[in-house]
Amino acid sequence: MKLVRYGKPGAEQPGAIDDQGILRDLSVVIPDVTGQTLQPETLQRLRSVKLTDLPIVTDGPRFGPCVGSVGKFICIGLNYSDHAAESGMEVPREPVVFMKATSSIMGANDEVMLPRDSTKADWEVELGVVIGKEAKYVDETKALDHVAGYCVVNDLSERAFQLEGTGQWVKGKSADTFGPIGPWLVTADEIPNPQDLRLWLEVDGHRYQDGSTSTMVFTVAYLVSYLSRFMSLQPGDIISTGTPPGVGLGQKPPVYLRAGQIVKLGISGLGEQTQRVIPFKPQAE
Repeated sequence: MKLVRYGKPGAEQPGAIDDQGILRDLSVVIPDVTGQTLQPETLQRLRSVKLTDLPIVTDGPRFGPCVGSVGKFICIGLNYSDHAAESGMEVPREPVVFMKATSSIMGANDEVMLPRDSTKADWEVELGVVIGKEAKYVDETKALDHVAGYCVVNDLSERAFQLEGTGQWVKGKSADTFGPIGPWLVTADEIPNPQDLRLWLEVDGHRYQDGSTSTMVFTVAYLVSYLSRFMSLQPGDIISTGTPPGVGLGQKPPVYLRAGQIVKLGISGLGEQTQRVIPFKPQAE
């Protein structure tokens, strides 16, 4: 099942994409797509719903973030050995974990606004893992039982904020609009092997990233199990699992995003995103 949240920012409604690619209104079944509605018993009930009986949504609505009210946005760094190499860093012996502010989350096709004083904004296509059942000290063999589904994530980064000065990754990852997720959440039953998905990203039609989750250093199952040792994973939490090579930082010389550029990215079976990059705009008082 492909679950979506559609409508104006802050007023999104739950929906689902049927087998014909038509958007159906799910608001008569669930109030929203959040951790509460991603738990196993609710997903099982949703699978019994005949989508063709639900109202069709017309007029090409905006797709908002595919999960609402996210509690934790956890990211894994350097999880592809060839990306670590292009970044000039060693392949980690255990997962590199950092948080991305949930205020960075936006819809898959919303505009990306460069933060003030940005000079090295970069892109990263990543597989997002959405938790559906609380996970605490979960064994790796049972870890995928705690996954509700998967989505596309663009883990946008401001490399100067991330790597220069005090070098704190969370500063470079958390700007508003730096966390597009979606366009839809594909439930885990439709993705039998998350380690066999193709990822790609283009800027202005030039393909920079073209990889596969098969080359991850740490698998999805391992990451869920590993993280559950240090914090409970709650329904609706998102794990962004790292990016393949081809980021702007790794180009020779480095290439960074500029206002006016168009970023397109996607993952097989999980849909595509398109974002226009815009300059920083001070918030009106």
